[in-house]
Amino acid sequence: MSAADSLYSRLVTRDPEAEAALPGQVRRDLPANGLRLVGANTLQSSGDQIVDAGTVLPWLFAVLGVPAGLAGLLKPVRESLSMLPQALLTPVVLRARRRTRVFAAGAAVQAAAVAVMAAVAAVGHGVGAGVVILAALAVFSLGRCLCSIASKDVQGRTVPKGQRGQLTGWSTTASGLVAITLGLGIRLLGGDALSAGRLAGLLAVGALLWVGVALVYLRIREPREDPEESGGAHDDAGAAAVLRRSWALLRDDRPFRSFVTVRSMLLVTSLSPPFLVMLALQAGTDALAGLGGFVIASGVASLIGGRLFGRAADRSSRRLMGSTAGAASAVLVAALALTSWPGLPASAAGAVLVAAYFLVTLLHTGVRTGRKTYLVDMASGDTRTLYTAVSNTAMGVILLVVGAVSSAIAVVTVPGALLFLAVLGVGGVVGGARLPEVSQG
Repeated sequence: MSAADSLYSRLVTRDPEAEAALPGQVRRDLPANGLRLVGANTLQSSGDQIVDAGTVLPWLFAVLGVPAGLAGLLKPVRESLSMLPQALLTPVVLRARRRTRVFAAGAAVQAAAVAVMAAVAAVGHGVGAGVVILAALAVFSLGRCLCSIASKDVQGRTVPKGQRGQLTGWSTTASGLVAITLGLGIRLLGGDALSAGRLAGLLAVGALLWVGVALVYLRIREPREDPEESGGAHDDAGAAAVLRRSWALLRDDRPFRSFVTVRSMLLVTSLSPPFLVMLALQAGTDALAGLGGFVIASGVASLIGGRLFGRAADRSSRRLMGSTAGAASAVLVAALALTSWPGLPASAAGAVLVAAYFLVTLLHTGVRTGRKTYLVDMASGDTRTLYTAVSNTAMGVILLVVGAVSSAIAVVTVPGALLFLAVLGVGGVVGGARLPEVSQG
């Protein structure tokens, strides 16, 4: 047994029958490919912590004197532009025999964009710096589109069902360790008073991480065809054809449409943490006020959630999606009920909200692991590519709508926005229970 095979067997609960169904070369390359996937995804997740549109970049804008109005565009640009164009980019991916090269190209685009941000952080100031960083973030998000589409194909081609969720879980755990180290480093470097120069250095490290992602991904030994592919590749991969096929998928493919609907209700875990932070700060606690504290909390959640949810996703990704969304809704309702208790000291209310922030962030790792595993398992070959692109494009639109509604409610009442998101999560429980089972079990 090779060293890679031994280490892979320690990390993953393997299914000999599922592996025996793979083509010989794919089966032989599985341990090395699995470890490379974990390594590349860990590097990417670590880079995401550095270029976080909800923590690091707003902090950088404040240091550079960028107006708050521009800072408010960071999250919408990062999230929506990484999903909206995916259906249009699908023809590019479908024409590529080696999807690892598509992923590497996307990683290279992200590395270049982050390098531009680092340069601006070192010498820029004010509105001009904010505009350039936003433009670089838009390019970064377009590069992420390519990675998002291609990564599902690469994992589907190289790893059998029953092991994909575990690999995602290990990547999440490893990135959590990196995030904790990063958060502690930020605390030591300057805490809440980080200079623009130090933040520029941090972004430069992020750019190098994405270079590493591209190099590791190119070493994955990818078969020319998906071992699970039951039909031929799509011959007509023009933009118009892809758009027609995208609409047809949402209109006619009921299981896929149900998945997209459920996924829209899982936004409870991704959109609620900023509102919890706002309430925590209003309550007078500074436990999450520092940049390092935010990063550490996210890292601890990833560290725990990666191992906790990876195997659960392989058993039943649909149940994992529903249960974690429902648990997040319960956390939000409980936090709001406790903090509204008459006579509760401000320090206690703040502690409750900090705990809720951590728990929702932890549950978000379960939601992400579940939905990623479900999407990879529910289809094969070019159909998986289309599913990924169409669902992400649809989610880009839904994210803008749900984000606008929750933000509008928050203008009036932040607890009201959290209750709105909690109701969405309950819908995710009901919808998840009705999805067909696609996992190995």
